[in-house]
Amino acid sequence: MRPQPQWTALDVYASNSDLYADPRLVERVDYRRRFKRHRPRTPSVVLAPHGGGIEVGTSELCLAIAGYHPSTRVPIGQTHDYWMFEGLRSVANDELHVTSSNCDDRVARDLVSGASHALGLHGCTAAAAGLEDHDRAVLVGGRDALLRLELLTRLRRAGFHTIDAVDHPILGGYDRSNIANRTRGRQGGQLELTTPLRSAMFAENSRSDRRHTTTEVFWDFVHACRAALAAREALNN
Repeated sequence: MRPQPQWTALDVYASNSDLYADPRLVERVDYRRRFKRHRPRTPSVVLAPHGGGIEVGTSELCLAIAGYHPSTRVPIGQTHDYWMFEGLRSVANDELHVTSSNCDDRVARDLVSGASHALGLHGCTAAAAGLEDHDRAVLVGGRDALLRLELLTRLRRAGFHTIDAVDHPILGGYDRSNIANRTRGRQGGQLELTTPLRSAMFAENSRSDRRHTTTEVFWDFVHACRAALAAREALNN
């Protein structure tokens, strides 16, 4: 039996609904939600459940992998539906973390339940991944074995230190309740990027500057993920 997620006890909030109900929090001050829903729906949806200041860099990646330049929001090719939850505080954004298996945001669940494929983007420390502090690595998990294989292949080909995380006890993204696994086929993909890798993606790693200072590392990663999603969608044709 695969291990179950172990982060829930560390979260301040039991779910997104629990967080939204806290009268001490103000939307667009403490946090915000952003999404794009196409008509008709796109086959894939890209997710950043811990964007903004919670897991830094995942908001910008979410937009770009979904096909929108993170600075201008201008389409850069094929576009996908996306959803993100972002911490906006100057400090203590980690208190806004809701583990992905407890994500019950109505829009997020609606988008994912109507999609054939989903890709969840996350950040982790190198230590949590069992790596050295300086390691720029990405752990590839989720229940969609075909998407996982495409991501592993294309990210490695692009030169990234890429680890198959399917059996990782915390970062594997295998829980059926994980928001990325709530697609029509009950499977999705999950990427966990270490802090050094995400830092290398921006020349100025601040909330105001990240979207304007994306590096070659950022775009190499984005193009590899977009190619993996396109290949996974093609398998359904």
